[in-house]
Formats: sequence, structure tokens, C-alpha cells
Amino acid sequence: MPSDTPTAPRVVVIGAGMVAHRFIESLLTRSDAAWEITVIGDEHRFPYDRVGLTSFFDNASPDELTLERTHMEDPRVGFLPGDRAIRIDRDRQVVVTESRTEVPYDTLVLATGSFAARPAVDGANLPGCFVYRTIDDLEKLTAFVERRRAELGRPLIGRVVGGGLLGLEAAGALQGLDVDATVIQSSTHLMSAQIDRAAGEMLGRLITDKGIAVRTESRTTRLDPDPTGQVAGLEFADGSYEAADVVIFTVGVRPNDSLARKAQLACAPRGGVTIDASCRTEDAAIFAIGEVASFDDKCVGLVAPGNAMAEVAADRILGGEATFPGFDESTKLKLSGVDVASFGDAMGTTPNALDVVYADPVSGTYKKLVLSDDASTLLGGILVGDASAYGSLRPLVGHALGADPAAYLMPADGVEAPSSDLPDEAIVCSCSSVTAGRIRSAVHDDGCADAGEVKACTKAGATCGSCFVTVKKIVGKELSALGKTVSNAMCEHFNMSRRQLFDAVLVSELKTFSSIIERFGAGRGCDVCKPTVASILSGLVGEHVLEGENATLQDTNDHVMANMQKDGSYSVVPRMAGGEVTPEGLIVIGQVAKRYGLYTKLTGGQRIDMFGARLEQLPEIWKELVDAGFESGQAYGKSLRTVKSCVGSTWCRYGVLDSVGMAVTLELRYRGLRAPHKLKLGVSGCARECAEARGKDVGVIATENGWNMYVGGNGGFTPRHAQLLAEGLDDAALLQAIDRFFIYYIRTADRLQRTAPWFEELEGGIDGLRAVIFDDSLGICADLDAAMEKHVDTYQDEWAATLKDPEKLKRFHSFVNAPDTPDPSLGYVEERGQVRPASLAERENGSVLIAGTTLEVRT
Repeated sequence: MPSDTPTAPRVVVIGAGMVAHRFIESLLTRSDAAWEITVIGDEHRFPYDRVGLTSFFDNASPDELTLERTHMEDPRVGFLPGDRAIRIDRDRQVVVTESRTEVPYDTLVLATGSFAARPAVDGANLPGCFVYRTIDDLEKLTAFVERRRAELGRPLIGRVVGGGLLGLEAAGALQGLDVDATVIQSSTHLMSAQIDRAAGEMLGRLITDKGIAVRTESRTTRLDPDPTGQVAGLEFADGSYEAADVVIFTVGVRPNDSLARKAQLACAPRGGVTIDASCRTEDAAIFAIGEVASFDDKCVGLVAPGNAMAEVAADRILGGEATFPGFDESTKLKLSGVDVASFGDAMGTTPNALDVVYADPVSGTYKKLVLSDDASTLLGGILVGDASAYGSLRPLVGHALGADPAAYLMPADGVEAPSSDLPDEAIVCSCSSVTAGRIRSAVHDDGCADAGEVKACTKAGATCGSCFVTVKKIVGKELSALGKTVSNAMCEHFNMSRRQLFDAVLVSELKTFSSIIERFGAGRGCDVCKPTVASILSGLVGEHVLEGENATLQDTNDHVMANMQKDGSYSVVPRMAGGEVTPEGLIVIGQVAKRYGLYTKLTGGQRIDMFGARLEQLPEIWKELVDAGFESGQAYGKSLRTVKSCVGSTWCRYGVLDSVGMAVTLELRYRGLRAPHKLKLGVSGCARECAEARGKDVGVIATENGWNMYVGGNGGFTPRHAQLLAEGLDDAALLQAIDRFFIYYIRTADRLQRTAPWFEELEGGIDGLRAVIFDDSLGICADLDAAMEKHVDTYQDEWAATLKDPEKLKRFHSFVNAPDTPDPSLGYVEERGQVRPASLAERENGSVLIAGTTLEVRT
């Protein structure tokens, strides 16, 4: 117990959860006063991370879940674990515990949280029925499953009653215990409190695809026991019945306000201790924070508003005037393999709000942004299937979006959505209420040298971690402005650059993401490091992109070996090496495009692109093309795209060398070569440059003395002209130089870095590159040559290989509600003899259906 020094302010905290922990931390870090703080906890544990509770089933120990103990072990703090408070004597200002200990206070903070509810039906307390709230709950669940499985001698049947955020996590936990799991939801869709029906139905499909069954609009009325008295099944309001060996209830939480009610503190009709904006109860000596606190007659079971209340209470005790701003109910699902997030006014309840919705049931993506009536201010949003934009969008709530909403909903070709500097007042980390300004201050005023130090200093990203990418971007920009070196860590899971990771994988000869992250990284990975590792493994191992574990690492386009378009359909681009195609090949392409109603266009790389294919049509289209001698043009990957050429000496009277023949040779040699970014080449038959070779990553121009080779040219946002690397090369010398250039680039470039910026950063510039490629200054040319030969020898056409593998083909099954054919009256307009997607202005009914994809604007 703390000392009996009467002069020390006595603060008693009832509750030892995350919010209580935040309050104690805030109070002690803001003041060096001789506090006498007593923390009374129900559980026999130090405060632990309830947000990360599901990691318990990924072998995280209770100790690993325990929050930082520094402040709890401060000499000014006394901790009474497992000694529940049973009474508050407000007249004497004393708290009485179960052990009959009396703890006096000057200030009392109620952080008693909430408890998991069970439905008021017969059988809800049968053996085998659990709630999902504490570490003790999870330990009991795990022990029961192991024992019951041994007793029955068969796989267990599990049911989760409640399809909210916690219910989905509980279902994932059951699946992790090898229990067959079904989520039972009484409303029309999953997570109905956070997302709308369209998003909920999309989520239901994603959950089902993970092997977890979903049953909606089903209200449980009774649970039945087996002859031994343990749970055996559930009965529903419609009279149907489901067998069950284990049941988890996630039907919501109730504020744990019984102690406050006994003390006759004012409580809200729906539960919770009533507080004002200062987080005080009606008793000026008593604060309430977290899930037990009712503000504006509302309690919220999320850690972010609880932490905000903790900060307000600490400030008020120290004489400040902080106020609680209200509830931020932003949420992000932590179920592996399923991305779901909602933030701000996700349901669009603001008067005259405008919704911009993009939905693709084929790929399992639903995105909605809620905007002000003038379409300038972001009010909220929902992300399902791809929540990568959550970290950058959520801080913008209440601020100008700064770009066309479609840029955020449909980022193309790996380019991030537009972003501008967040205003200082924008909250980046909702869990800890950390603003962009506070993060900048941590760099400029507190001397933090990287995102990790900012995280430790401000707690930004320390709870759920969803904001850490945004934190890292802000920190990097501020450090650069100060002229300091910025960490080259690829993401929070790998503390190394792509180049360093490439070398590590090369030396270790590891072949799977799980083994790589176990040895060189931490955590489970993210949408930054997973595709990067997939690209590295593609070059080093050479397996099919959909082979084994690594299939789950791919970006959307690589995952289906086609380019997703803005309307949610896909484009198909067969390879036409050097732009050559036979009349018979052209006829087949025309027949395929006509049969499937595809829009056709000649690309800038001398190929024919066919737009508008649905997911389930892709293998059918591929088969017809493969049978006619075509193969994948890899328009979808970060790999070789095209080798553009003029007709050269074969037909042109100015042609010096056979540019078409060389273009075909180059394209067939480098086809399928995975790289940090896409690669394009051009071959011109003379100095007139009809193939625009000097705008390519590698440009080849014919001269009387041989081939001139240019490198580092790019189109895109910042066009660059390539620089001359070598002159007068014969065919063999040209191939060898390009081989070495590409492999050297692949091994040393950063993630998504094209050859132009890579070349600009290269030590020694053009002369240094010449020395590496032609003089072997680094002694690596033999390795570079061998790596390219391995690529050439192991190349396989990804379309043809997929067609031969029934397991891979299963990935291209559409959802049952996808339409069989596009609907031109809704989604397309006719133009120049073909159809194209209608613009927003051309859509009459506010909703457009395009090949199973909805792009909707409504007010």
C-alpha cells in the first residue's frame, strides 16, 4: 500500500483495465507530485491489451498481452489485484473491498468497464456456453474445447451468437482452435452497428469464404442440453434448430455500474454512470471513464473514447479545463484475412450528406465515403475487403478530402491515393487521441528520431496499430524537413529496406512469407510487405503466383492475373511480342471480344486490350486465347509489360537494323520478370525514334555501328528521358547488358521504385552503372548472368498453368448474385461503335450496375 502521508493527494481507481492504465500513465507523466494512488482490480492480473485479445489464439501469452508496467510499479502507486471493490461510502470518501480493506480517497475514478451480456433465454448458462471478454474467458474456452474434443472423439461444432466486431473475432478464434464455426446474427447483416447493409452483406461473403458460416435474421430462443447436461444445440424463433458443442455469446456488453448505483450516483436509463464533459459524475469528487461512463445518455465499448476520457480526467485533477469531445466510434476488424473498417458518420446521418459508393462483389470490395452536401468535407466512411486507406482517411474526417473521392476508392496501378498534409488538429491515432500536430511536435520538440520513438513518446499506433503507416509518413516528412536521415524500414513488420530484405531472402534461401517474417520480421505482415515479399520470391524461387501460401500475398491484379478496371471488371491483354500478330491471331481476338462483349483498344505498347470481363469469365477467355497460341501479356503485374518497336529494316526504307526481331527477342526473354515496378522497353530501327525508346526503362536504338542502349527513362507522373549507357553493341552484348541492368535493379531498388528514380540515386551515376555492368566493379556479374538465365529457363505462362490446375481455377468462381451479362441500359453508353462505362453525369437513376459492380452516387 502507498504511504499514509496525509499531504499526498489520494486518488483511488476502481478498475484495472486499459482505460485505468491510461489514466494512471497520464496523471504520473504530467505531474511529479507525491501522489498516493491506489488501483483496485477484479482480476489477478496487471492491465492487459483487450484490443489484441484475439492474438491469444496466435500463441500470444498473457505476459505478452500485458501493458507496460512502468507506471503501475511506480512507488506512488499501490495495486490491489483480485480484491474487488464492493462498496463506496461517499460520505466518508472510502472504498471498501472484498477483503474488507478500507481505502480512503480525495478523488475517486470509476473505470469499472463493462461485462459481457448473455441472452435472456433458457440454457444460456449451460456448460459449454462462454462469453468472450477476458483472458480467463479465453483460457476456459481453450481448456473446454480440448477436453470436449477428447470426450466426443470428433471435430466440434461451434456457434457464435452475435455478429458484431467481437463476434467475428470469436468465430476466428474458434476456427483457430479447429472448431467448425457459425456466426448467428439476429439482424439483417453482420456488424450492423458499424456498417450498412450492403457492406454487411459483402462482409458476410468474405467471412463465408474463410470457412466460417453466417446465419442472419436468426434470433436464439433456447439452448438445449445433452444427456450429460452440456450444451447440445440452439433453437431459433422460426422453429429451426442448430446442433452445437460450444457456444460463445457476443451479444453486447453492459456498463458495470452496480457499484455506482449502490452508491446512489446518477446513472443513465440504459446503463452507465452519468458524466459531464469534464468526466465528473454528480459527485464532484468522483470521475467515471471508459465503458462505465454515460455521456449524453450513451456508453460506447471502444478503447479510443475511453482513453480520451482518461486524459480529460487526469487533466481536470491537475487543474486543467479539458473537455471530452464526444465518441469516436471508428472501428477496424482484427480478423486475419478480412479487412473491415468504419469511421466518422459511416451511416450518413448528417443532413444532406452525400454518399459515394464503390462495390465489387466479384473481388469482395465495398467502399463508401460520406461527404458534406458540397462534396468537399469528409464526414465518414466504410471499407470492406480493402481497408488499406483507413489510416489516411480517418484523420481527414471533418476536413477537406482534397481530391476526387474516386481516387481514394479506386487507386490504380499501385499508386497511392492523393494526400495532403493533415492539419495539426486532425486526430491520427483515435485510440490515444494523438493529433498530427502532436506527432510533429514529438519530432521537433521531443527529439524523436523515427516512428518507433514517436510511438513510444506519444502512444500513437501503440494500441491497435492501424494508424502507424500514417504516423510513419508524417514522421518521415518532418525528419526530411529537418535534414535528418529517415529510416528505410519497409514497414513496421520489417526493419529493413526492400534491398536488404532481398539479400536476406537470397542468402537464407527461405521460400515462404511465414518463414521469412518469422526470421527477419515481426507480426503478421501487411499490404506493404506481403506483395513485396511475393515479388522477391517470384524472382528467387520462380513458382506460380498462385502457388501455395504465397498466393495470399498478391495484390488484387496479380491475384487474378488481370487488371481490375474502375468499374470492377477486368481487362485481358495477351502478349504480342514486339507488336507482331498473325491474321489468324487477330481473328481469334476479335471473336473472343465479340463473344464476351468486350471493349477493345490498341495500347501504347502495341497490344490489344480487351475490357469488361467478369471474374468467372477470365479462365474461359484465357483458354480460347491459349489454344490460339497466345499467352499472358502480364499487364497486371509489377513485371515486364511491353517491348515497343517500329517496323525497322524489315519494311522501313530508313531502318538500319531489325528492330522487330530484336523486340521479339527481348520480350520473350524478359516476359514474366518480376520487379519492384513495371518495366517497359522500346526498340527503334533508326535514329528517327519511332518507337520512343528513350522514354522507356530500357531503350534500344539501331545505328550503323550496332545498338545504342539507353536506361532510366519512364513515363507516368514525372516523365524522364533515358540516358545513354553504351554504344555500338552487337546482339549478344546488348542482351548481356540488359540482363545485368535488370537484375541489378531488381536486387537493389526500393519497393515501387521505378528505374528512373532508382538510377538517380545510384552511387556513381551513369559511370558507376557502366562500371558494374561492363567492368564488373562489384564482382557480381556472374551472379547477375546466372540469375537471368534461371529466369529464362524457368518461365511459365501463368494463364496456361492456371488452366491446368483445378485448385487454382477455384479462385475464379463468381458470387451467385453476380449477373450473367452486363446491363448496357444501366452501365454502358455506346460510342464509336463500342460500349464504354457511363460517366456519373450520364447515369440517370443514381445507381449504375456494371458487370456485377456498383458505382453509386446518391444524396
